[in-house]
Amino acid sequence: MDDLNALLSPGMLVMHPQHPEWGAGQVQSNIGGKVTVNFRDQGKMVIDSFRLELIPVFDEG
Repeated sequence: MDDLNALLSPGMLVMHPQHPEWGAGQVQSNIGGKVTVNFRDQGKMVIDSFRLELIPVFDEG
């Protein structure tokens, strides 16, 4: 199975496709198929890249 978030790097903003109410989160790390994202209201979450594809955010406005 492919790493769906392989191109994400620290500092990038992403949305969780199943929880849009969390808003944009900032990628903290992307190591070995585990992406740690800090969502402002939800806190830090570790996402399994082999199970879920995060949505990059290019414009918050």
